[in-house]
Amino acid sequence: MSLLEAKSLTVSIAGNPVCNGLNVKIQRGECWGILGSNGAGKTTLLHTFAGLRPTDEGQIYFSNKLLGEWPRKLLSQKLGLLLQDSNDIFPSTVLDTVMIGRHPHLKFWEIESQSDFELAREALADVSLEDAQDRQINTLSGGERRRLAIATLLVQNPELFLLDEPTNHLDMRYQITLLEMLARKADARDGALCMVLHDANLATRYCTHIMLMIGPDDIMTGQVDEVLTDENLARLYQFPIKAIETDAGRIFLPGSL
Repeated sequence: MSLLEAKSLTVSIAGNPVCNGLNVKIQRGECWGILGSNGAGKTTLLHTFAGLRPTDEGQIYFSNKLLGEWPRKLLSQKLGLLLQDSNDIFPSTVLDTVMIGRHPHLKFWEIESQSDFELAREALADVSLEDAQDRQINTLSGGERRRLAIATLLVQNPELFLLDEPTNHLDMRYQITLLEMLARKADARDGALCMVLHDANLATRYCTHIMLMIGPDDIMTGQVDEVLTDENLARLYQFPIKAIETDAGRIFLPGSL
């Protein structure tokens, strides 16, 4: 059964087309990467998958039910979105912020339980922020704030993780360890990942399937080994790309003009 399915999906933003007639299925156990040039509409498409933007045409199904027919509170227990950037409008501690992820699971006016706080502390430990729970979020670095956003998503405990550039602000160590951790969490939920990336090598390493947003009428989807090639990446980015086979697998390097 598909976790999320888009049928004949047409989406635009400010009159500019993002995709025309897109068909894609995200199955449990899969990890999808979305790659595209700047301004291709990757974030817009991800937000549409999350139900935050309307479609021009077509339908989106979550667990074989139209996305718009899901009660928003119930859907937010099953589908989680990591935004590209975090806007900290109000002062808050790290622990208070990560607890936001439990709100979809609480009843109206229900207070967080001890088990909720335990889940929050476990999530902070998963992103190496266990010693920062009492810090104000405005004292965090960009990388620490990104890890906190990921921890908040872990506390939400969705089945489908929609991740908009999850490696933003992260050094190489955290890029690798957090993507591996997110993959394990999705597997534990019998769920799936779908993430916008700018690094084709991370997509090669972690994704089972890929979506290349070359143009609104030219979106390639399929298994990574079949779709993620130097020829297709060169078309995508309009720039020479060279594929190199290594003991660790295929990697992509920018060529020269």
